[in-house]
Amino acid sequence: MKALLSLILIFAFSMISKSEVITQDIEYSDGGTTFLGYLAYDNSSKEMRPGILIVHQWKGLTDYEKLRARQLAELGYVAFALDIYGKDIKPATPEETRKEVGKYYGDRNLFRERLTAGLNELKKQQFVNTNNLAVIGYCFGGSGALELARSGADIKGAVSFHGGLTSPTPLDANNIKCKISVQHGAIDPNVPDEDVAAFKKEMEDAKVDYVLTEYSGAVHSFTMESAGNDPSKGSAYNERADKRSWEAMKDFFAEIFAN
Repeated sequence: MKALLSLILIFAFSMISKSEVITQDIEYSDGGTTFLGYLAYDNSSKEMRPGILIVHQWKGLTDYEKLRARQLAELGYVAFALDIYGKDIKPATPEETRKEVGKYYGDRNLFRERLTAGLNELKKQQFVNTNNLAVIGYCFGGSGALELARSGADIKGAVSFHGGLTSPTPLDANNIKCKISVQHGAIDPNVPDEDVAAFKKEMEDAKVDYVLTEYSGAVHSFTMESAGNDPSKGSAYNERADKRSWEAMKDFFAEIFAN
């Protein structure tokens, strides 16, 4: 009996040890531009699973998005952090970053093309159930998650964390096929009350199924520890809002992927 128990324990341990989050850089191209994304998934199962696209904040694809990709992989998803700017474009200063971001806020069609390219790359990855897809994004990436939804992408959900909410073409909300979750800092100076009101009207007019959650005391970048801890600067980490918004995302995914 002891020998059998030992064998069972050895087998169980070997199975656990085989469970590992696999990560890799993924090079892909679109429209003559080369991009470098980041893939993460758990190799403990060969089953198909939902795919989550991650849209980066304004500095581009960084270790922050890679961390989120690994966290999503640990939850059982295939996560792909896309690259909006291009493999060789790494803004080094705030001025360079604002200029790069401006390209996409000023040309929403280009923005959507880059987002769609990332979504298409996610669909190609092993174990991705292409009928169960969602997008999340942070700051600039939160705006991107909403833009992908407004483009009419065939996804189940979009989650914006402290992202911009405005749209130059509000009627595009009629293209939205998915549910929307907006995780917003209640005192975010970068997204004033009038933007929130306009977003709500946009969603209501288009009869979109959306949730907008506001976190007290939270300003811009509230999920990012690198933003520091001084809310007076307009961007700051808020641990409570970070944890609550992540749990809200998990509940949202449980809902949209239930069937």
